[in-house]
Amino acid sequence: MTLLIIIIALALIFDYINGFHDSANSIATIVSTKVLTPFQAVIWAAFFNVLAFWIFKDHAVANSISKTVYKDFITLPVIFSGLLAAIFWNLLTWWYGIPSSSSHTLIGGFAGAAIAHALMTKGVGYSWAKIVDAETIIKTILFIFLAPIIGIIISVFITLVTIMRNIWWRLAIISLATFATILMFDHFEEVKMKENVQKFYSIDKYKNEINAAESELKIKPSDSIQLSKLKINQEKLAKATETYDLVAPYLANYDKTGAAYIAKVATDNGWLKNVAASKIKDAARNANDFLVLEAKATENKTIKEQYDIAKDKTENYKEPLKLFLAKKISADSAILAMNSIYPIQSKNIETVKSKLEKFNIEKSFGEEIEKADNSIVEYGIIWAAIIFMLVYLYVEKIKKPSAYSMSNMFKKLQLFSSAAFSIGHGGNDAQKVMGIIGAALIANGSIQDFGQLPSWVPAACYLAIGLGTMSGGWKIVKTMGTKITKVTPLEGVAAETAGAFTLFFTGQMGIPVSTTHTITGSIIGVGVTKRISAVRWGVTTNLLWAWILTIPVSAILAAITYFIVNYLLK
Repeated sequence: MTLLIIIIALALIFDYINGFHDSANSIATIVSTKVLTPFQAVIWAAFFNVLAFWIFKDHAVANSISKTVYKDFITLPVIFSGLLAAIFWNLLTWWYGIPSSSSHTLIGGFAGAAIAHALMTKGVGYSWAKIVDAETIIKTILFIFLAPIIGIIISVFITLVTIMRNIWWRLAIISLATFATILMFDHFEEVKMKENVQKFYSIDKYKNEINAAESELKIKPSDSIQLSKLKINQEKLAKATETYDLVAPYLANYDKTGAAYIAKVATDNGWLKNVAASKIKDAARNANDFLVLEAKATENKTIKEQYDIAKDKTENYKEPLKLFLAKKISADSAILAMNSIYPIQSKNIETVKSKLEKFNIEKSFGEEIEKADNSIVEYGIIWAAIIFMLVYLYVEKIKKPSAYSMSNMFKKLQLFSSAAFSIGHGGNDAQKVMGIIGAALIANGSIQDFGQLPSWVPAACYLAIGLGTMSGGWKIVKTMGTKITKVTPLEGVAAETAGAFTLFFTGQMGIPVSTTHTITGSIIGVGVTKRISAVRWGVTTNLLWAWILTIPVSAILAAITYFIVNYLLK
């Protein structure tokens, strides 16, 4: 428990460091264009960092981070080592004024420590593909290059549209772009909603179990245990998929009906009946320290044997719990029956009883659907577009346009664009630390999966990054605000809007990207619209090398740290 508390404290310290390390990303353009003073800018950015807490419901980025390393290799020393390495690299790059990625530092550190742990426990020949999630790592590496490219493309587009002389064409293009963006975000919402519901029905879990059994059977084709596992999970997957297919059509009408209606339909039709028994079983056995046993089982053979027995026997909790859900027996009777199957510790009886009495499958299902709702983001995009168009109309058609009024207009608009970018920064970067704390809680046995993350975790993470942003990252402001290219208020609006859109876009996809890479690409984009030579490519090349090296260097540092930590803990 002491190590867990230290890890949580370190994670929040990292979040704080991330805030002042990346505050330059949020404030560089608005300071360099003299729209706000540095002090005003950090207060402005910090406020919107924290505001992101109420905007991002589905913590997809945090979930991706927590899954970077497979559960069998997530231990508290691994997370501790990864965090130490990430903090060291972040402070080092901050000291030298290099706008490196805190996100990639964290991912590299986490993965590097896990690989070191696997080398010590499994041997040198163990496949790294069984240690870290290749899909998450590959996506993250790809977006080292894609995030700034997306930022460049969007900022070039915004700049070119903004400088169009015909205002009516400009307004028409903004309207079309906004409409296309809303359609895209609606698609993200529907995809994420389906993913959440599939996870609720454990479809992903059954597929993973099937893949694991098939992998083992390639080595030992006649292994009876694996053949049995394969058959059982194939049957479970078929049932879960069949039920999901009944629910799926209702998800398509979510915007019209809402989560509560879909959950009620699913309950009334019995589509939650089978999953309810499984969910309440998990809640009951987890309240009896099952997760603590699972966490310790990864490194202790004796405990592993106890865990296997507990896992097997507690599956039979479903029978009395089905009777309880059908209101045929009381909670006390259900506990007595469960206790005869696998003993419930006396200190946990009241906790287990409370879990049974508070269990509500319909409410849980509705909450899982609602997590994917991104309507706040969509409304924000629509209102931002309306504000921009009204300002353009006022300055250019109602008020006589002049160089002064145009410059003043863009300075005011930059307040909106920088606020949007700060929301994206808070929503994207705070979630990464949430993912690490979630992984630590899973490794400690406090929660079973990321869906059970306590509400205090996101609140603490958003607050920490906001406080960090208020501290400022003055060493990096100069690089971001002036060294890449000189930025005018118009270009500041374009760069920040492009950066914000990129962060919202990748956040919806659950891809952990770097705010540093994103805003750098956006600033390069506005520079390119003037002329290619307006961008100081020497500075940009140095930044690119820092980005490429961040993940491998962080991984190596974390691996070395893990070996030292492991030696000291012995």
